[in-house]
Amino acid sequence: MMKARKIYITDFDKKRLEELIAVAEEFGGHDRADLDALAEELGRANVVSSKAVPADVVTMNSKVVLRDLSTSETKTYVLVFPREANIDAGKISVLAPIGTAILGYAKGDIIEWQVPAGIRRISIEEVVYQPEAAGDYHL
Repeated sequence: MMKARKIYITDFDKKRLEELIAVAEEFGGHDRADLDALAEELGRANVVSSKAVPADVVTMNSKVVLRDLSTSETKTYVLVFPREANIDAGKISVLAPIGTAILGYAKGDIIEWQVPAGIRRISIEEVVYQPEAAGDYHL
């Protein structure tokens, strides 16, 4: 299980993610671990305005560089809503385990979670682009 650190989420992202969960549940998504995990993260997040979120925090549509601490491999991803997800284009869904895991965390944070092969540990190396820091509050 991930260490329970304080995470940040913008009020705009929280509203849209809560809508996503509600719609998914309405269409038969009850008892889905991905929705439960996301709802849990939203429930413990510090909610801040889009203008107040620290610039190194992963928000929706942020582009981040992640490092797998067991292999030292780095990958760059954009955190997106499920309908925009495209792993080949480096766009990961917020409902994917890694997407939910990085939401609200900041550069330098290490995230760990249980996978079938054991504990996976990644660090957030860089937040290359964050919509709020760039003034793109509509994304």
